[in-house]
Amino acid sequence: MNVAVWLPLLLPLVAGPAARRLADALPPRAAAWLLAGSAVVLAGSSTAALVLLAGAGALRLPPIAALGDLRLPLVGDEVTVPAACAAAVLLASVAVAVVRTARRHTVITARARRAATRAGSAAGDLTVLQDADADAYALPGRPGRIVVTTGMLRALNAEEREALLAHERAHLAGRHHLFLAACALSAACHPALRTLAAPLSYALERWADESAADAVGDRRLAARAIGRAALAAGPHHRAHVALSATTGPVPRRVAALLAAAPVPLLRARAPRAIAAVLVGCLALSAACALEAAHDLHGSIEVAQGERA
Repeated sequence: MNVAVWLPLLLPLVAGPAARRLADALPPRAAAWLLAGSAVVLAGSSTAALVLLAGAGALRLPPIAALGDLRLPLVGDEVTVPAACAAAVLLASVAVAVVRTARRHTVITARARRAATRAGSAAGDLTVLQDADADAYALPGRPGRIVVTTGMLRALNAEEREALLAHERAHLAGRHHLFLAACALSAACHPALRTLAAPLSYALERWADESAADAVGDRRLAARAIGRAALAAGPHHRAHVALSATTGPVPRRVAALLAAAPVPLLRARAPRAIAAVLVGCLALSAACALEAAHDLHGSIEVAQGERA
């Protein structure tokens, strides 16, 4: 393998900021797909690079080489033993982080659903909690649930409640929890991708804001409902898997709703230079991982052929 195997580990440092900048110029739905998709591609490429580095080092060990009937040293293998050992340690850390993140996500979701089921009264996809504190959020699952407290219902009028529930239903319909889960797992694979979590959360809330505005047919009503709900709710330490209209930079979201509707993607004037940088990073990252895999495979075939 050559220097190509190292690039997927470095490119997230450039692609992450580019993705954030580009997302600011796109409509919410497109921004959410861009951020989540970029995180997955970069995380997959960097993890593949670690696997290849660790694998190339493992093939230097005589017992492993004997299992594959390989002749040592491998032709074209430029990976040093220290580099391979470091990659193996990082790969183990990534595996532990991914398992912990997935387990935490599953446990917190199940715990929140059990608590809502025990304490609330359900009607359709809505669960109402007898709680004076104002709160409302969407819980993923089968089926997805919208949890709202009596305090929140009292804080809003009928039209505002309709807009708030439309917002939470948009989270469930768009499967926004999967976007957050993908970003969280990607961040567990590469620390540089953690910076995409906040802009992704904002994009998902804006996506749901626009869906709510479309559902009630009034952008000002949706903005008023979100603003009043956030003022009534105040700060909440809620499970990270629960999406809520009252989270994130609410004043910025309200201002966006009071402005004109987002420009459709095909007519959006996103910064072309930033888009070119991001696309180049994603393509190069994936291509380098594939090239490194092809290179290692070729070295193994040569080694097996020489032994034969």
